[in-house]
Amino acid sequence: MTAAHALAVLRERGPDRAAEAALLGEWLLAQAGLGEGDAEVTVAPGGARDNVVLCDGRLSGTAHRVPWARDAARIAVLLDGCVAVVEAAAVTVQPHVNLAGEARDMVVFDGAVARCGAAVEADELFVRGALTRIALMAGALDRVYEISVRHAGDRRQFGRPIGSFQAVQQHLVTIAQQAALAGVAAEATARRSGGFEVAAGKLLANRAALSAGRAAHQVLGALGTTREHPLGQLTRRLWAWRSEYGDEHHWSTRLGAAVARAGADSVYPAITGGSSVVSM
Repeated sequence: MTAAHALAVLRERGPDRAAEAALLGEWLLAQAGLGEGDAEVTVAPGGARDNVVLCDGRLSGTAHRVPWARDAARIAVLLDGCVAVVEAAAVTVQPHVNLAGEARDMVVFDGAVARCGAAVEADELFVRGALTRIALMAGALDRVYEISVRHAGDRRQFGRPIGSFQAVQQHLVTIAQQAALAGVAAEATARRSGGFEVAAGKLLANRAALSAGRAAHQVLGALGTTREHPLGQLTRRLWAWRSEYGDEHHWSTRLGAAVARAGADSVYPAITGGSSVVSM
């Protein structure tokens, strides 16, 4: 599966193990010279709580919030010196979930034998992970808009659809605007996935999720907050994805620092030229 195809799948279908494995796991193995293989591989995203170490070809320690580790055939870990891959059968997986109920498991390595490949920059993986979340959030926001418009047309108050009231129309406009912004960000970063573009795209998607989510819940009221309703499921995913692979503070700080290093004269060229002008 190509990167463009995988991103399209994520945007159209939502969370997809195979697409994310192709974008992150298979890419990481190829970069490390370990080959892609046929078995599905998931990647430990790395975090402050992780304490995985490699000694004499064996991994020890714990990795947290690993997507779909319980279902993967192999698990890849990016360490300072190399990329290490172990068979899932050789580790202990403790199931956990994020806010949306998606698998974000804890993996305990207890001397698991690892295949090691060349080192890969951690930031490359982080940027690529953010790219997957931009695509997911853009697709989710499209569906949030569809749900909100349909409800506003079907739900009636005072003898007419609530979508005819100006206050509701304002919420629908907000959702449409934010969904369009996230969609443009997803398309732009799919074409050009430099650090500057992905940083700006993740920021836009994160902020769009907040604004559009609030407006959609105003349109649907208490109905949209139930666990069973599609809107509640989507907005919980959006809240969770906002913090994965960089929240607003992370990316705004990096963007600001990069532009500041480049100097005041680089601001407009950075907007038009992105990563070709400003290095993240």
